Amino acid sequence: MLIFLLKRLVAGVLLLFVISTLTYVLLYFSSDGIAQNILGEFATPEQIALKQAELGLDQPLPVRYLDWLGGAITGDFGRSWFTSEPVVSALFSRLPVTLTIVVGALVIAAVLAALLGVAAAIKRGWVDRAVQLLSLAGDALPSFVVAIVLVTSLAIQARIFPATGFVPFAENPALWLMSIALPITALVFQLVAQAAQQFRSAIIDVRRRDFVRTLRSRGLAEREVVFKHVLRSAAPAALTILSLQFVGLLGGSVIIEQIFALPGVGPLAVLSTTQGDIPVVMGVVVYTVVMVIIVNLVVDLVNGWLNPKVRVS
Repeated sequence: MLIFLLKRLVAGVLLLFVISTLTYVLLYFSSDGIAQNILGEFATPEQIALKQAELGLDQPLPVRYLDWLGGAITGDFGRSWFTSEPVVSALFSRLPVTLTIVVGALVIAAVLAALLGVAAAIKRGWVDRAVQLLSLAGDALPSFVVAIVLVTSLAIQARIFPATGFVPFAENPALWLMSIALPITALVFQLVAQAAQQFRSAIIDVRRRDFVRTLRSRGLAEREVVFKHVLRSAAPAALTILSLQFVGLLGGSVIIEQIFALPGVGPLAVLSTTQGDIPVVMGVVVYTVVMVIIVNLVVDLVNGWLNPKVRVS
């Protein structure tokens, strides 16, 4: 198991290095005019040249990249070129909001998808058709459309939930729950629709295997066969789909945070990209890749626990 874990960690570090390097190279070739944007349209050429020297924009690519990489390895991603706020502070002040809705949506979607998938695979009939219809609706409706419908109907018209804003848990747990309910629901809808279909297909496939018939022949109750043996064998395929969806979930949360005016990483990423604030953009990229690596590592560990054969791959 230790070798299995080390392989995944090394692969994650290599992925982080490759993506951060490619991103920095692409940003390097689009950094013209950043000093002008910072100083304003009335800045003189001399002021622009001084600002470029201050930010290191007059340095060649290898020098700039190695300078950034040296700081990033020690946890120093520099400061925002526009606000002078440390990048780490900017990210950490917004991470609780984004992680709350992303992790909350992923956990809820996993539980609901498992329940719906089991029901569809075992009950069949109208339950199966309803899950199939839900899957089609989830594929057809983007999360931002669901978010707009929710905020219009339940926040603006019914006034049940707040339309915008975020309340920290420590400040008021009840208001915290109300402020994240609609954003999480908007993200969950598409996730659970796709994952439930995967759970359904995996469970149907596992129930046809010989070991399931053997368990039934020993007199085990169907409930025990399904929840103790079938679901465990079907889980890895569904968990893999959820881990892949997590990447899309990070992108989808950017739009959701904009719609509900949540002070998360999404608005920071949009603003820094628009401005050309390279230190902040690189911080957001590293954060995103690290989150993907962590989720994939957790899924790999769970799959290795559920299926020991995975550990030797």
